[in-house]
Amino acid sequence: MDNFQIETAQNVRIEQDAAGVGERILAFLIDSLIIAAYSIATLYILGSIDLPDDMVWVFILSIGLPILLYHLLWESLWNGRSPGKAAMQLRVVKLDGSRPAFSNFLLRWLLRFIDVSISSGAVALVTILMNGRGQRLGDIAATTTVISEKQTGNLGRTLLMDLPEDYQPKYPQVTVFTDREIQTIKNVLNDSRANRNYNIIHQLSERVATVMEITPQEKAVDFLTTVIKDYNYYTQ
Repeated sequence: MDNFQIETAQNVRIEQDAAGVGERILAFLIDSLIIAAYSIATLYILGSIDLPDDMVWVFILSIGLPILLYHLLWESLWNGRSPGKAAMQLRVVKLDGSRPAFSNFLLRWLLRFIDVSISSGAVALVTILMNGRGQRLGDIAATTTVISEKQTGNLGRTLLMDLPEDYQPKYPQVTVFTDREIQTIKNVLNDSRANRNYNIIHQLSERVATVMEITPQEKAVDFLTTVIKDYNYYTQ
């Protein structure tokens, strides 16, 4: 698993783990099994129905279209994940760590036919191994990569906070973040406070608020502290 740095829009550098080739292959195999199961089930169901000759297109589209659009739809609608990626705790993100736009997902999906389909995965494998950022050809074109969200060391424990029994969360939107993202927010906040770098705290607060699509009223430090507490509340 390669480790590389991503630079956010606020020029904050974050260490990130690129998904390993083995993890991506396993995710691909899981997705392939799901596609195969869907194909068999659809063939069985539609095969038991006596369709008129002029309705054959329904049969073809019912099988072909979901298979063709499987990765594009899952990743664009499920925040960079497919069932296979979710099982392996992988996610597609932009190189600055932000969520890709639909155009990014579309471009990497279009190039998937070269990366994976036509070359049987050879192009993707070589590109990922040589790139160092976990990028296949489609990722390079779309400025995306696939990261591993598996917790390392005591990441989960360092996130835990003791909250009062009557604690009332303020921002349910915090669930859009992952453990690793909240840990990064916590680390940047603590380091910036220790170094009295309040400009970074303000920029981080703005970025977090943008992702959550809210306009906080409290000070940046208080807002970020509340975000961390609320995340603990909703995920414990």
